Amino acid sequence: MSLLRWPFPSRPASRASDETSNAEQEAIHAINQRIFETSLDLILVVDRQGTFIRVSPSWTGVWSEPEQQHFFIGRDITTLRATEQRLREQTDALVRTNRQLSAVLKASPVAIFMLDPDGSVLLWDESAERIFGYGEKEALGRLPPYLVEDHMAEFRGNIAQAAEDSAATGFFETRRRRKDGAIIDVSARWARVNDGAGQMLGIMYAVADITERKKLESHLRQAQKMEAVGNLTGGMAHDFNNLLGVIIGNLDLLRETPAGDPEADEFTREALNAALRGADLARRLLAFARRQPLQPARIDVNELIGGIVKLLERTLGEEIQITLDFNPLLWPVVVDPAQLESSLTNLATNARDAMPGGGLLIIVTGNRSLDADYAFQHAEVQPGDYAMIEVTDTGTGMPPEIASRIFEPFYTTKEQGKGTGLGLSMVFGFIKQSGGHINVYSEIGIGTTFRLYLPRDGAGVETSPAVLPTALVRGNGETVLAVEDNASLRRVVARQLTELGYRVLEAEDSQTALRILEHEPVDLLFTDIVMPGGTSGYEIAGRVLARWPQIKVVLTSGFPENRPNGDSNSRGLRLLSKPYRRDDLGRIIREVLDS
Repeated sequence: MSLLRWPFPSRPASRASDETSNAEQEAIHAINQRIFETSLDLILVVDRQGTFIRVSPSWTGVWSEPEQQHFFIGRDITTLRATEQRLREQTDALVRTNRQLSAVLKASPVAIFMLDPDGSVLLWDESAERIFGYGEKEALGRLPPYLVEDHMAEFRGNIAQAAEDSAATGFFETRRRRKDGAIIDVSARWARVNDGAGQMLGIMYAVADITERKKLESHLRQAQKMEAVGNLTGGMAHDFNNLLGVIIGNLDLLRETPAGDPEADEFTREALNAALRGADLARRLLAFARRQPLQPARIDVNELIGGIVKLLERTLGEEIQITLDFNPLLWPVVVDPAQLESSLTNLATNARDAMPGGGLLIIVTGNRSLDADYAFQHAEVQPGDYAMIEVTDTGTGMPPEIASRIFEPFYTTKEQGKGTGLGLSMVFGFIKQSGGHINVYSEIGIGTTFRLYLPRDGAGVETSPAVLPTALVRGNGETVLAVEDNASLRRVVARQLTELGYRVLEAEDSQTALRILEHEPVDLLFTDIVMPGGTSGYEIAGRVLARWPQIKVVLTSGFPENRPNGDSNSRGLRLLSKPYRRDDLGRIIREVLDS
């Protein structure tokens, strides 16, 4: 409270102190009326120190006889008014900020909404309505309306993660259903929202419709595939035409060569070598397509690499030094050891070509765990544990535009005639077919590093038995029924089996084969898998084994994926992949007959 004095005319001295003239009474009344009946919110007056202050209009007036003045008592509201002014300014600023934020959310290209700790919608703005089609009234207070049963496990997992981790965030791409039933591709980021005390208020989502982007990416991938197919078919046609030219030319020469001419053997050898190169080319193409027949076994990668170091040293020459750095606790893997050796030799050969003046080849092994974030950034990678093989050279390196294409079939930077362009494609296909991952890092003038990731196997390591060369295995007069729809190939197979010491019966289809079996004793059925008439080779085998269980069966195919139930061994059947040598045919026929 403040005590203020209001100047007032002095009372006449000749009159008694307890008397007040009518004029004085009227003056006091006028002053009171002036103060009490004012319509102002406040009154600006001067206090005893001469400072202007704001006071409320509710006053109490008292006459002081000794001072001969009228004193008024009022409340100083200067600080109160200043506080009110600051609050008004802050409120105005909040209103402006809220309007700006609302405008931003309204215009946002992504849907922004918030869920409470139980997963019910707490905030649903116009951008969310625009993307999903559901209005605010349809969304508030319930689970997000775009959810379907397939999404519930993922949704509950996010809620649980947010409840456990005060700084939980996440990102994912998925598909969602709009109100009109349309399915859209979306990318979503979410984060837990906390109050000042760290308690969970809910989860904030920012969801973008990426349907159009996905379509564009799909079109781009398709265009890239078509370009790759064009390169592939062009490279295949070029290489196979060269090989066929060698075969046809030598066979023409052989046909014109008189019997007993020593050149006949040379023509035959040249034609056979060209055919074998064609078979190797086909195998490399199958490796890139991840369809080559594999013979996986549990192996110790360190032991396998150590076993081929001498071979690598001879391949690379004396000017290139090999350094090994093995992790002694490397996880075991299940892969085809021969294909892994071939892949490492391929990488070493490329390293040699990148170091024409000599250098260093470093091979490192280690255990690596690839998480979900890494898998998200690299197509076809599954999160998990991997045994890693790192092959580094100190060569010339590659620019990014070349490094991004080195796994493409028939793509090569080597001089004409010094490479097929299939070596790294084969490595890529083998690693992918084995469930692994491969990447490359290179810098000009520094070198190149390839990292091969092979899935960890939980079981102990089993040493794969070494495959030793064996002599030609012959038959003992057993009867083999050869079923092959290609007449030329059927004649070749029949002649090979005859030379191996077997009695041979021929059939061009399943019906003919079954008629022969009705009247002829047969020890082994050798049949192609892909047959005309809709009956596959292993369906023929099934009928034969059901009626004549004593008959042994060997299947053959140029498509390694055509196996019973995906694995010929699962039904006790053996598969010989085309093309094959006579030695391979004789070995598998003998093994099956003796089993």
